[in-house]
Order: sequence, then structure tokens, then C-alpha cells
Amino acid sequence: MNLYESIKNRKEKISVIGLGYVGLPLAISFAEVAEVVGYDISKEKVKQYLRGIDITKEVGDNAVKETTAFFTWEEKYLQDCKFHIVAVPTPINSDKTPNLKPIIEASKAVGRNLTKGSIVVYESTVYPGVTEEICTPILEEESNLRCGVDFKVGYSPERINPGDKVHRLESIVKVVSGMDEESTEIIAKVYELVVKAGVYKAESIKVAEAAKVIENSQRDINIAFMNELSIIFNKLGIDTKAVLEAAGTKWNFLKFTPGLVGGHCIGVDPYYLTYKAEEIGYHSQIILAGRKINDDMGKYVAENVVKNMIKADKQIKGSTVAIFGITFKENCPDVRNTKVVDVIRELEEYGINVKVVDPVADKEDLWKTYGIKLYEMEEIKDVDAVVFAVAHDEFKSIKLKDIKKMYNNRWNNHQELIKEIAVTAEHDNKYVLIDIKGIFNRKEAENMNFQYWRL
Repeated sequence: MNLYESIKNRKEKISVIGLGYVGLPLAISFAEVAEVVGYDISKEKVKQYLRGIDITKEVGDNAVKETTAFFTWEEKYLQDCKFHIVAVPTPINSDKTPNLKPIIEASKAVGRNLTKGSIVVYESTVYPGVTEEICTPILEEESNLRCGVDFKVGYSPERINPGDKVHRLESIVKVVSGMDEESTEIIAKVYELVVKAGVYKAESIKVAEAAKVIENSQRDINIAFMNELSIIFNKLGIDTKAVLEAAGTKWNFLKFTPGLVGGHCIGVDPYYLTYKAEEIGYHSQIILAGRKINDDMGKYVAENVVKNMIKADKQIKGSTVAIFGITFKENCPDVRNTKVVDVIRELEEYGINVKVVDPVADKEDLWKTYGIKLYEMEEIKDVDAVVFAVAHDEFKSIKLKDIKKMYNNRWNNHQELIKEIAVTAEHDNKYVLIDIKGIFNRKEAENMNFQYWRL
């Protein structure tokens, strides 16, 4: 009986190392068909899962409560498993170089508890070569076992889209790879237990690693192009959204939109590829150019907030700006590497007070990572400008007339005092509304005297 059969018959266990936005859905799905141990170094995170609380909002509280997966922060339970899936984050350092510490520490934990006949599969996004050249030697050193003889390794890039309720683990084709044909076959069959869309067998681990890192690099470059277009069209006085809608009528036009590119994938993965390229003597041109544009967009947005406030005769220093949405993408609590923070920090440089509203964001993580406090929508009063930075579903139901109530009423009081004096149309545009993702209708907003701007 091979390892796949043993797992299918619940004779051997699967471990998932790293219970975040990728690892938790994996553990929950595999637990429906196999015995699963979910391991994470964060005791607090595991305690939340044991209480039945899904802090990722990826699978829901009920799925966490009802799963048969065994959640733990004690690595000794990994000894009971034969098929290990490593799904820890791979961030970047402040100098934009890969931070491999999480995957190295995870490899050490697995290695300390590795037994003969096991397979270790990595899902973390890395540059080509990390699995075999960095992780495998660690597994061997910690376990005193030999790769290819006592255990085998593979790579299967995660493709989960956080916050997306349509493209889920089960419905996305899974790329799999192993160090040889036998391991590739077993890894493929194990994943086929939960991935209904099927698997694609890459010809090598390096090919699978490269496939993953270029997926997000491609998106990054396309969004950078849209951001550059928005900068150009803004200078020309043309509405970017209107241009994209017109161009989008052609069948082969790629429908990307401008925006703040953050998060743990698109804003990070290209740096893994360019780092490896530099290591072998090639300096990236297109990838790094796209990254520079996207990295600078937070500052660009903040500058346009200030410009529009000046147009509306708002005093900048000491003013208050409300920002709706701080997560890196819509309908997802993840605040890691969010570029909305860049907007906030830049506004603060101008002496502006910023209040953030986000019903989706992880409050504790936001405070711990950035020292930013969240406000309730009802608390937003007497502000000088409103910025909608993230297109959460909750925000799409807000009416423009309700947004108007959030602004300070100094103009209204002033008009009461001098109502017999005509106020020019220019001064009437006092409601500064920055709609980064184009949630609202431009014409409707302008007809309601909003000073409206979007990417």
C-alpha cells in the first residue's frame, strides 16, 4: 500500500504547517477525506480556531467548528504525519529582498519531526530553487534522513484568492510537482482528493516554482500599466474608467483596472523573481519598472487628496480625512502589506488627521502591525474629505447623500449667515470625495456638488 492509499484509507495523516489564508482552507478541505493535523506557531491563532472562530473569514466559523482537523501549536504532533504541506508566508525585507525565515523555520520544525517514508510538499511562493536548494538540506540536517532515500519533496503552488468566494481551492486547477515520477504521482493523487478541477503535473519542482511566481508578476505588470495610464489620463483631464469601459468592448482587451497593489502576493512575489535574476547576473527591467509604479501609487493618491482639498478651499494642516477601507483587497480581512497605509502616512506628513473605517479588517492585526485604530461609520463626522480606498461590498450600499452628512458643516453655517450672497459654483464643490476604485457614479457625485476624483 503506497502513501496515497494509506492517506485515503485514513491509515496515515496529512499535516498542514501554517494555518493562515492558505493553510486553513487546505486543512478544512483535506479533513473531509483524510486525517489532518493543522499546525501553527501562533498559539493565539490556534486558540481562536479551537473556539470555532475563523479569523481569516475564508471558510466561515461553522466549518472551523465542525471540522475533524486537529489544530495545534505543538510541533510534536507532526511526527504522526507522513504527508506534510508547508503553507507559511514568504514576505520581503525592508530592502525588497526575500525573507525566507518563515519557510526556513517551518522546514526545521518539519525536519525535527520527519519520519521515513514521508513526503514534504511546499506551497509557499518562492523563487525557482528554494525547495531543493534551501529547504531540502534543512530537512535532511534536522531529521538525519536522506532526501530521495528516506523521504521525498515536492512543490504545489497555492492559488487561493483571499476573499474570493468563487475561485476556491476545489475549483482551481492545482499545479503539482515532485522530485521524481513516483512522488509526483502520489502528490497529484492526494491533491485530487479535494481539488475537483483537477491537477496539472509540472515537469519539475523548479518549473512549478517559476509558474507560481510569474502568475502574480504578470498581474503586477498589467496593473502597473493601468496605473500609469491613470496618471496620464488624469493630466489630460480624461476619466480612466470611461476609457477602460470603451476599450473593453474589444474581445481581446485585458480587463485590468488601476489601484493600490499591496497584499502578500502581487506586491511581494515579483521581488522574489527579480532577486533570483540579480543573483544570476540579470537586472530586471519590465518587472522592476512595474513594481516602482505600483509602489509609488500610495503617495500619488495622497497628493491628489491634498490637491482636491486645496481646490475646495480646505485648510490642509489640522484637517480630518476619513478613509474607508484599509485591507489590501476587498472583502478580505488581511492587512499585510496594504498600500492604503502608504496613503495614510503620506497624508499625516501634511499634518492631516486620518480616521479609518473598515468593517472587514482584522482590528488586532492592524493595531499590532501599524498602530492604526479603526472607527465605526457612525463616528465619522465633521471631516474635510472622504476617501474610499477599498471596494468592500458593505461600502457599495452607501448612498452619496449619506456621505454628505459626514463632512464638517462650517460651509453650511457660513451660507446661513450670508445666504443672500451668491456662492460661486467653484466654492460650492466643498465635499471632497476620493473614490480610488470607482465605486460611485462620477456624474451623480458631481451633480451633488462633490469635488470628485478617482484613479
